[in-house]
Amino acid sequence: MTSMFPEPTFYPSPKIAMESPRETCAYVAVLHRYGDERPDAIVKIDLDPNSGTYGTVLDRLDLPYVGDELHHFGWNACSSCLCPFAAHPHIERRFLIVPGIRSSRLYIIDTKHPSGKLTVHQTIEPEEIEKKTGYSRLHTIHCGPNGIYVSALGNPEGDGPGGILYLDHNTFQVLGRWELDKGPQYYSYDFWWHLGHDTLVTSEWGSPKMYESGLIAEKILNCEYGHRLHFFNLTTRKHIQEIDLGKEHQMVLELRPAHDPAKAYGFASVVISTKDLSSSIWLWYLEDKTWKAKKVIEIPAQPSESDLLPPFIADFKAVPPLVSDIVLSVDDRLLYVSCWGTGELLQYDVSDPFNPKHTATLKIGGIVSRTPHPKHPEKALNGGPQMVECSRDGRHLYFTNSLYSTIDDQLYPDEIKGWMVKVNADPEGGMEFDPDFFIDFGDERPHQIRLEGGDASTDSYWFS
Repeated sequence: MTSMFPEPTFYPSPKIAMESPRETCAYVAVLHRYGDERPDAIVKIDLDPNSGTYGTVLDRLDLPYVGDELHHFGWNACSSCLCPFAAHPHIERRFLIVPGIRSSRLYIIDTKHPSGKLTVHQTIEPEEIEKKTGYSRLHTIHCGPNGIYVSALGNPEGDGPGGILYLDHNTFQVLGRWELDKGPQYYSYDFWWHLGHDTLVTSEWGSPKMYESGLIAEKILNCEYGHRLHFFNLTTRKHIQEIDLGKEHQMVLELRPAHDPAKAYGFASVVISTKDLSSSIWLWYLEDKTWKAKKVIEIPAQPSESDLLPPFIADFKAVPPLVSDIVLSVDDRLLYVSCWGTGELLQYDVSDPFNPKHTATLKIGGIVSRTPHPKHPEKALNGGPQMVECSRDGRHLYFTNSLYSTIDDQLYPDEIKGWMVKVNADPEGGMEFDPDFFIDFGDERPHQIRLEGGDASTDSYWFS
């Protein structure tokens, strides 16, 4: 895990990270429909366009248990290890920390085993996590300057509160809960931080009982899902502030802070408004030593005939965007927004974060539109842009089409057929599909993507 020399994929600043070698492979979580008796898997994808196996699966690791439901995962180490006061520069970016969101089991996957194959290095069972933290349903993974942080969405009974647990960098031992004072935070989902401002931010979805069997329409309409942001002091591990976005803004999910540690702002996505089915993007920012939030993008629902819609939303006669993921380029210039319901990937210039400008749209899949990919123009696709990842240089995007097995089935009841695509992006604005890159996963469902050597939603930096 350690070497005599600093890990070459750690970068002190976003600018230096953008000049690093381009990615040649990706790791993708592949899951199955709830109740399927096949185990989930991590697959390795060839991203080298000069390779004879470009756009194909190079390796596959089927996990030893059934029913994990792989979701989000991350690296054991990243550029945050270059912390000037708690540095760990010799830790190797080698292991993927892969939780099952349904099982609460945690796999440590070795990507550099001497065999050349992906292997399970270590497994942490849910009983150990429950005993040491009281948490369950593991979600986001981030490497920090002094350990590995893992968010959890609730307790073993399927209720709240959720929170963050902590793993040792070297042994992966579960150390305990991260928070010393949770304040009013109850629901949990994503988290990230501003290293230059000693602040950690968390978002809200709902307790496991509110999503494991699918979303509950009555609870959405009654505004019972999460609608707040929470701010913690990263050093003292204590809650310092809450921002309520308004109860109509249901399910505050992905958080993308500015990569430049001198900047004190970031973007949060909201899945749906109970007023008009729109999705929205919010800017949080520091002003006069107080964190504030402002809606900066609103994405409207699209009218539709009810007979074209799944039963879950047929009465509304509209397709909600259902923004399920966002990613911010490493130079903090372009924001990408996945509209899983309408089947659109949106690009915004956020050079002025208070005034985003829409610069491009790509369409693929969608609840009603079923837009095909250029490689197979005759093949209607379901699902839509979901987990999206951006390369360090900002020129390549990769995304998949599955959200969560039971929610997949609610919005795409004909059963999602999995796929992964690549987009070529212009750093000045604009994007287009790579017509040669389309991976068909059949009845398997791909979710999170991680790129070799880090990506736009993996690393955090100490220097501007």
